[in-house]
Amino acid sequence: MNVLVINAGSSSLKYQLFRMEDASVLAKGKVERIGMDTAIVTHEPAGGAEFHEVKEILEHTSAIRRVVELLTHPQQGVVSAMSDIDAVGHRVVHGGEAFKHSVLVNDEVKKEIRRLFDLAPLHNPAAMLGIMAAEAAMPGVPQAVVFDTAFHQTMLAQAYLYPVPMALYRRHKVRRYGFHGTSHKYVSERAALLLGRPLAELKLITCHIGNGASCAAIVGGQSVDTSMGMTPLEGLMMGTRSGDLDPAIVPYVMGKEELTLGEVNSMLNKHSGLGAVSGISSDMREIVEAMEAGDKNAALAFDMYAYRLRKYIGAYAAGMNGVDAIVFTAGIGENSAQLRRAVCEQLTYLGVAFDADANAVRSSAERRISTAASMVAVLVIPTNEEWVIAQDTYNLVQGLS
Repeated sequence: MNVLVINAGSSSLKYQLFRMEDASVLAKGKVERIGMDTAIVTHEPAGGAEFHEVKEILEHTSAIRRVVELLTHPQQGVVSAMSDIDAVGHRVVHGGEAFKHSVLVNDEVKKEIRRLFDLAPLHNPAAMLGIMAAEAAMPGVPQAVVFDTAFHQTMLAQAYLYPVPMALYRRHKVRRYGFHGTSHKYVSERAALLLGRPLAELKLITCHIGNGASCAAIVGGQSVDTSMGMTPLEGLMMGTRSGDLDPAIVPYVMGKEELTLGEVNSMLNKHSGLGAVSGISSDMREIVEAMEAGDKNAALAFDMYAYRLRKYIGAYAAGMNGVDAIVFTAGIGENSAQLRRAVCEQLTYLGVAFDADANAVRSSAERRISTAASMVAVLVIPTNEEWVIAQDTYNLVQGLS
């Protein structure tokens, strides 16, 4: 079976085509600047030359049709016809309380995703565009949706509720949902395999550290807490997001700076974090380069970032009454040896014995960066959210037969 995974943004679309029998990626690519006559299409067939073009693509249906054309093209293609694409899996950021698992798309599912637009205004409408476009471009092909929030639906009320009037939860579902669920799920399962222990026996802290960042506390394969909240703004300091702050700052700054609600929301989501503190960039690679060149603001941004991450790791170790392994994943977690060192060298109280040499090795492989004597294993595991989406889609479609 071949499963096409689609991650749709408001003006972009990323895709991968998986052959499920051997877990291989037949092709991947993206369409950028959808809605313009200068849209950029990038298509990478496995074992073939990368293909680029600039052309008019005014909406998502045209984008997906172009993707299908490339996947079935005599030269650039990897399958002979659209009928060789057996199912489509979509990433949807917010599933609210309605979706505890991945589901096949039907009218009720689409209605519920639309109802959740207010909780994820930047993401869910874009995902719906992808779903509708795939249905239009590929009629009759089963569609599934996989939610970032679903993995965290195992949290208990003590972890997901906020200490605000309960009427806000009852009326408006104000609560912690958490995100990056497919990533946390994937790396937790890989960690168990890497450690050679049953997932059901493990207490894990998984750190998805990219431009957006979150930690999860995982007991026996189930999420019991996570740093992102009702929205992806809460929790760790991120590339352009503030993460945790005193909520009284919001009305205070709005009054002092005469900001609208939209402006302060934009400030916290797009103009805070690493970029705001460093004054240089939201990219950790550029922060580290500037820090090593003596830039004090870059060093401050780095230190704040590492310190806040250490605090969450400590909190989750306390919440779980112990931890067996800490996992770093995503762009920064997988690639920044400096950040991993800054975090792990201050975790000796947990019994972490950090292996600086193993940490310094540049590798895309799964690996351990703690010593054999370490009471807590520290792992680097590249994430693969698209594969989780493909697997869930495959399992759902198999159930149709």
